[in-house]
Amino acid sequence: MSETDTTLPVTVPEEETAALMAHWRAANYLAVGQIYLMDNPLLTEALRPEHIKPRLLGHWGTSPGLNLVYTHLNRVIKARDKSALCVWGPGHGGPAVIANSWLEGSYSETYPDISRDADGMARLFRQLSFPGGVPSHVAPGTPGSIHEGGELGYSLSHAYGAAFDNPDLLVACVIGDGEAETGPLAASWHSNKFLDPVHDGAVLPILHLNGYKIANPTVLARIPEAELDALLRGYGHDVLYVSGDDPATVHRDMARAMGTALDRISLIQRTAREEDIAERPHWPMIVLRTPKGWTGPATVDGLPVEGTWRAHQVPLPGVRENPEPLRQLEAWLRSYRPEELFDRDGRPRPEVMACVPAGPRRLGATPHTNGGLLLRDLPVPPLERYAVKVDRPGAALHKPTHVLGDLLKAVMESTAGRRDFRVVGPDETASNRLQALYKATGKAWQAGTLAVDEHLDRHGRVMEILSEHTCQGWLEGYLLTGRHGFFSCYEAFAHIVDSMVNQHIKWLKVSRALPWRRPIASLNYLLTSHVWRQDHNGFSHQDPGFVDHVLNKAPEVVRVYLPPDTNTLLTGVLP
Repeated sequence: MSETDTTLPVTVPEEETAALMAHWRAANYLAVGQIYLMDNPLLTEALRPEHIKPRLLGHWGTSPGLNLVYTHLNRVIKARDKSALCVWGPGHGGPAVIANSWLEGSYSETYPDISRDADGMARLFRQLSFPGGVPSHVAPGTPGSIHEGGELGYSLSHAYGAAFDNPDLLVACVIGDGEAETGPLAASWHSNKFLDPVHDGAVLPILHLNGYKIANPTVLARIPEAELDALLRGYGHDVLYVSGDDPATVHRDMARAMGTALDRISLIQRTAREEDIAERPHWPMIVLRTPKGWTGPATVDGLPVEGTWRAHQVPLPGVRENPEPLRQLEAWLRSYRPEELFDRDGRPRPEVMACVPAGPRRLGATPHTNGGLLLRDLPVPPLERYAVKVDRPGAALHKPTHVLGDLLKAVMESTAGRRDFRVVGPDETASNRLQALYKATGKAWQAGTLAVDEHLDRHGRVMEILSEHTCQGWLEGYLLTGRHGFFSCYEAFAHIVDSMVNQHIKWLKVSRALPWRRPIASLNYLLTSHVWRQDHNGFSHQDPGFVDHVLNKAPEVVRVYLPPDTNTLLTGVLP
């Protein structure tokens, strides 16, 4: 089915607001239950200490905001029959995303033993942050995920990577205000200068300002709103604001903001695709300001909790040991009125499900987050066409990467129609002698151009930005959604993405043990400007340690290839 172009009403009907709030309350209830409960999931009896997990681990603070976003994404996806995914950036947002996946049914479809009833709810609660269970962040085992929130900073570059060459896809990206302080995230705001409204999908950044990290306030939540607005508009965004702590008001405002954002995205894409407008658009984004730990305990032991850093993890400690925290937890859980949200068998009631889309439109069921389902073989031409002639060893000189450039050009040409292959690098494509690529495609670029510029192309598929973090994030997002790619970088500066590579390798290693996750294409690196040939750049450009770094990782995931000449380079550079 194709996306409908329905414009959602500016004023949300009262009954629809009530249904959105019911879904949100249900997700909040499920998130709290995952942190605390191992039995009595529907509160059919008074809470007792044995219903509580022996060790309380988890993160509540970000969950209400993520639940709000999931609820309202459901609404616009269903109303517009939209293909969408969401990258959940805030660390340890697992309880919220798992709760929503269980509500929509995708979790139970993936894990049939976690059924969508009272028994399944009890198992859902028990497994979070529990021995042999699931982590509290959005991990490979979470349906609908392509991004693990355990290490912060990569969400927005992953989102753009997913959107490239996916023209019908909406990629929402929730950015935590703590995460927004990282260098990789700060650089990735520039990705909108590379997003082609004709051939790419749309990215909707949602900056969630709940005010605090684990123990400190966040920068973007504390600067004046005029300064924040100037910053985000300076990055090239058309900013919509949603702010407050009254649930009904926030839901109405969020519904309006989501509808407005998607209307603007639709207009940008339609104008570019039908009228060939070359001017770079200012894409919409949403700034969502809600309290940390919203709807949780207002105070604990006389200290403020809701809206403070104390809500970050487990806001009510000592529940199993002391009767007063246990009483407070039960009051907190019952404040969501679970009997209105679930029937006596534990199944979500129709009002809770009213906003939820069906089938693969559900965020937990979209095939775009299980990229192997969409992956096609890369059409690599016969290597013999590009092999250099060797009459006798050591008698001829060749430029290996120059020849490789011809091979990559052929791959780029053969994927021109299907657009599922990209080359990324930090301003080094020509420096690495791969400039033959420019005969097949230009460099992606949506910002201003001058007469002196070369090879810039609004529809190009070579990606260059002087941020190795952004290159890595783009390519990871591209591969995780079922495409192919190649990363060219000077050897010494590949170290900049060491930690990102760690995370990607961990993702791949865990994914291999999940039968429902299909294998994705490899992330191929070409390291150049080698330590053993540094006549020009000198000591600053010498460091073979990236190879050492990856060789310490799981051998079933990592391969290192050291080609001594042109022909062996060709045989190993692409899968």
